[in-house]
Amino acid sequence: MGLRLLLAIFVVLSLITADLRYKRLETTRSILDMLGSPIYWLADLPLRIRDWGEVRVQSREQLLEENERLTRKNLVLQGRSQQMAALQAENVRLRGLLNSTAMLRDDVLVAELVGVSPDPVRHQLVLNKGEIDGVFVGQPLIDADGLMGQIVEVSPATSRALLITDATHSIPVQVNRNGVRAIAEGTGSLGALEIRHVSATTDIQVGDLLETSGLGGRFPGGYPVAVITEIDLDPGQMFAHIVARPSAALDRSRHVLLVFATHAPAPVDPAPAAAPIAVTPKAADDPRDE
Repeated sequence: MGLRLLLAIFVVLSLITADLRYKRLETTRSILDMLGSPIYWLADLPLRIRDWGEVRVQSREQLLEENERLTRKNLVLQGRSQQMAALQAENVRLRGLLNSTAMLRDDVLVAELVGVSPDPVRHQLVLNKGEIDGVFVGQPLIDADGLMGQIVEVSPATSRALLITDATHSIPVQVNRNGVRAIAEGTGSLGALEIRHVSATTDIQVGDLLETSGLGGRFPGGYPVAVITEIDLDPGQMFAHIVARPSAALDRSRHVLLVFATHAPAPVDPAPAAAPIAVTPKAADDPRDE
């Protein structure tokens, strides 16, 4: 037993010496490594299968989680982009209002639309300014492009405005080009006003700008009201049938201006018998009475 052990030790030491000093066993070692590679691969196979499965399962969970996170982020960004578009449009409208105030002779108050009348026949708006802000009945309402209407009801925090296109509304106007006076009445359509009591021989043309005449003391003079779009002359009629398109964006404006006429007397609550041109029956409006 001892002789065998000594012989084995001698052989091992001889092989180590031959390999280290004389490089005699490189070929043999390469052959043994090549023959042992499949054994190593098979021995490592269970661990590699386990790692592969963990990676696959983890990658799927990560992909699902990342996909959900990106979906939420995309929705948030889409919502923000929509809000940004709305803010940009609102900024444009506010810039328009600011530009229009620079040309006004009167003090103004910016108000925001908070509601509309549910009755399709009535063209009325609800504003977020009321009596505590100095709003009064009969106060003119404009946007960046022209006259919108007037205040008809006031509460402490809100007010209600009647648009110039309401079927019960009428306003004295004049042609900007030559000063011809007329009465513009609402038709119940947001895109049209009817000009009453204009003689067929009156100098008025398509494209003429109508502005407030200032008669009656309700609306200050000089505010754009509408542009003539249609003139129908009937030889059998004394008056021409004239239609105009409102200058103001009646169906789009979100922010409006309430006008305080600095050159006019302080407004009073009008009595039905003494009210100037305002919300009155159409039959009572005649430019010859002005």
